[in-house]
Amino acid sequence: MSSRQYPFSAPMSRRGFLAVGTGAAAAVALAACSNTTKTSRTAVMPDSEAVAAAESERRAVNAAVREVAFSVEPSTVDIGGVQVQTWTYGGKLPGREIRLARGEVLRADVTNGLPAPSTIHWHGVALRNDMDGVPDINQPSIAPASTFRYEFTVPDAGTYWFHPHVGVQLDRGLYAPLIIEDPADGNDYDVEAVIVLDDWLDGVDGRDPDKQLQQLRDAGMSGMSMGGMNQSGMNGGMNMGGSSTMSMPTDPNAPLGTDTGDVKYPYYLINGRLGTDPVTLAGKPGQRMRLRIINAGADTPFRVAVGGHRMRVTHSDGYPVQPVTASSLLIGMGERYDVIIDLADGVFPLIAAAEGKTGQGFALIRTGGGAPPPPDVRPVELGTPPLTEDRLTAIESVRLAKRTPDRTLDLVLGADKTRYIWTINGKTFDDREPLDVTEGQRVRLRFVNQTMMFHPMHLHGHTFEVVTLAGTGPRKDTSIVAPMQTLEVNVDANNPGQWMVHCHNAYHGEAGMMNVFSYVH
Repeated sequence: MSSRQYPFSAPMSRRGFLAVGTGAAAAVALAACSNTTKTSRTAVMPDSEAVAAAESERRAVNAAVREVAFSVEPSTVDIGGVQVQTWTYGGKLPGREIRLARGEVLRADVTNGLPAPSTIHWHGVALRNDMDGVPDINQPSIAPASTFRYEFTVPDAGTYWFHPHVGVQLDRGLYAPLIIEDPADGNDYDVEAVIVLDDWLDGVDGRDPDKQLQQLRDAGMSGMSMGGMNQSGMNGGMNMGGSSTMSMPTDPNAPLGTDTGDVKYPYYLINGRLGTDPVTLAGKPGQRMRLRIINAGADTPFRVAVGGHRMRVTHSDGYPVQPVTASSLLIGMGERYDVIIDLADGVFPLIAAAEGKTGQGFALIRTGGGAPPPPDVRPVELGTPPLTEDRLTAIESVRLAKRTPDRTLDLVLGADKTRYIWTINGKTFDDREPLDVTEGQRVRLRFVNQTMMFHPMHLHGHTFEVVTLAGTGPRKDTSIVAPMQTLEVNVDANNPGQWMVHCHNAYHGEAGMMNVFSYVH
């Protein structure tokens, strides 16, 4: 097993960091020194007593341990009549689901069979900081031909997933569901299915994510449609434009505006399959089917609908909401929604239409006889404005306690005028100024989008409560910030360590739109 070592316990200067290099210990030291320079306080490190204490508080003495082991490996997979060379977890696409109960301990031995370093990020889980999977911030990378043991308590039920946090590896086949069950679940549905959405280019016509990122960098913002063209958001502009609470562009049937991605994908998949050879979900007429929907895409939001049905949305990012019924649902990269449908009799299309792009993922729900619809079918449900998170409200039992924020932190989302560079507060990740918080604070995060593209912003290790025009929104860990708008969320700083906050467009994140939610003392 790789050991977790952070040998630099004292703050270093930035000059000292650059002299040492870019290894895990050096970068963690940079986080510490950045905080020290700004606040004369030091960072709470991943190997600190505070991190261990938080895990001890989460873990019951008699907590069951769920052991799994899998490899990260180059693979040839069939996505439905098309063979592609890619990277997968254990040769499967998606990777094999991990399922355990709330309060149990996950012990996962991960062996890296890739020719490059990798990690696992357990997306959405409020876990211990040194198991979060961000190289050089809270764990070392897993080197090729080595194994790392992840072990942590899973405190909250819900639909989660896991993926790497190295470069743009997410845009390969490296993703899988993580389902944390609540013993009280099951009273409002009869059958369940996990639905994983993805945009796919790896291994098609010589393409791969690293080449795609380089093409975007070579083309710069001039090679894009609108995403980096708002001048107020360029080069670190700090104009606090946009609304004071979450809102969307004016056309309800185009809630993300006209520019919804940087990459043209040849395929869109549901559970690793093309529409020409789709996954089929089985049920019986009259049953209630729970769909746990995960957007594992790198650059694509999806509008999801089931032909001939309406969906009752019950959970967002794992947390229950007051149920809302809709014909279609918008889901950004990294988000998860649970919905329940009352099954009719027949064969019905489950469609994930690439929002603002051409193409769709296609699966079938079969409850009876009949010929299936074609994979390019466009059910009428897709023509209605999709449900968006501003219409959702957390149920009373999971709302944050009423409290005035102790501090407000702005995250201004911007881009360079010409180069393919995306920023937070005018800086890329390499030049970041960490967002300092102290344990016990209520923090208001204001995501101020000064670009003409939407950004699904994800905070590691926490869930926040969205502030809506109506007051209390849903609990989430990943939230869409619409073009030229501002999203405000409240988060309780109750999980010490060094945590990423970033855009879950894999290419925006890798091009700089990341920072660290940094606990200090």
